[in-house]
Amino acid sequence: MIGLFGIILSLVLLIALAYRGINVIILAPLMALLATAFAGGLPLIATYTQVFMPALGNYLITYFPLFLLGALFGKLMDDSGAARAIAHFIVDKLGDARAILAIVLACGILTYGGVSLFVVAFAVFPIAAALFREAGVPKRLIPATIALGSFTFTMTALPGTPQIQNAIPAPFFGTDAFAAPGLGVLAALIMFGGGTAWLMHRASKLTAAGETYLPAPAPKGGGLLRRRKTTGTDSETDGTDGGPVKTAPAPTEVDLAADTSTLPRPSALVAFLPIVVVIALNYVLVTWVFPSMDTDYLAGDTYGNTDVDTVGGIWAIAVSLVVACLIVVGTNLSRFTDVKETVNEGTMGSFLPIFNTASEVGYGAVIASLPAFKIVRDSVLGISNNPVISLAVAVNVLAGITGSASGGMSIALQTLGEEFRGLAVDQGIALELMHRVTVLAAGGFDALPHNGAVVTVLAICGLTHRQSYKDIFVVAVAIPLVALTAVITLGTIFGSF
Repeated sequence: MIGLFGIILSLVLLIALAYRGINVIILAPLMALLATAFAGGLPLIATYTQVFMPALGNYLITYFPLFLLGALFGKLMDDSGAARAIAHFIVDKLGDARAILAIVLACGILTYGGVSLFVVAFAVFPIAAALFREAGVPKRLIPATIALGSFTFTMTALPGTPQIQNAIPAPFFGTDAFAAPGLGVLAALIMFGGGTAWLMHRASKLTAAGETYLPAPAPKGGGLLRRRKTTGTDSETDGTDGGPVKTAPAPTEVDLAADTSTLPRPSALVAFLPIVVVIALNYVLVTWVFPSMDTDYLAGDTYGNTDVDTVGGIWAIAVSLVVACLIVVGTNLSRFTDVKETVNEGTMGSFLPIFNTASEVGYGAVIASLPAFKIVRDSVLGISNNPVISLAVAVNVLAGITGSASGGMSIALQTLGEEFRGLAVDQGIALELMHRVTVLAAGGFDALPHNGAVVTVLAICGLTHRQSYKDIFVVAVAIPLVALTAVITLGTIFGSF
């Protein structure tokens, strides 16, 4: 029982300390060894070198190309002006009257095309700020609008999305990024439709109450929130006690918008081309090219005793991103200040995200090796006789604990993936359904307040959790859970489609 307490304590500390800003690259091994110490009698150094590090290394070996190419592609799209060109094109076509829809679609197109959500947030925020101000839509809705377009349906639901979350289950289930396309599209429609409807409802409600781009001042001496302007920051005070709640840096939106307008931007056709290539080439490779190739050599020891069904999904995304990067450079060469610098920055930008996630995977491997983990495993597997439900719960809980969709999913699959695959095969459940449910489940509780993407988007917008997290929760947690439930229900009744 003390071993189980150690696991729980390490998880609680992992969340609390990560939320307070300690990097998980150092935090994850420390918390893993803390849980090991509570297990009693297990060698700490050997656990680190022989359990933690091999799990971290295996993750790096498998997914580093996707992190590297994804970061590079996003940086190229950003520095070439293509990301801003796409956002401006959508906004120009839809206009101020559809400000929320325009920003959701702009973010969605960019992330579905493989651009990092962090790049998208930086590229789109100045446009969203100017558009929302012009339309009189409350600023507090910008983070949720970006969240809806960036890390919901385009990250987990739409078939073929090259985001890393959609690639992680492929080696475990022998699937590809287009697994269960019909169910994925249905989930995407629920997220997109439900999220957009919620944000429009909230905009109408807030504007009817007198709030425009910035909230109206609260009555003197009353109201829950009383806004105070300070130089360079947006601050709030709690009207009940007058104490400071939180202060966040606020970008100067006029300056950001001006900078954006002066940067060279390609035409919409040139800007959209790499996005189309990523999705189309990915589909062609996994559907026709790789299955038609002679890949029997993969069964040999030299190539890891594997097969094309296991590695084809990752190959396809990697090749598609390489081709898209070359197209961005080739069609926008004159727009880059320094291509070499852009490539270097994009490359360096991939290291921290993958090592963060790989460290969480190492932590999960250590936890799975402890005797007390059998209690956790049996509890998860015993939640339901339906492995689809058990898998969804396990991934969602771990994604919530780690504050990371890819981290929670990786831990769940590294520790329980074989059991879930075996149960699915025994019960005749399509592995494509398991893939899609895994990805959708990762995009639920991951967006709790300590999630890095949530914190980053709020910081970019110069807003606080108190101002904007309620709407982020609805569009990035609550509605995705509804979509996940619908997919599980339909997948259980009709199978994968």
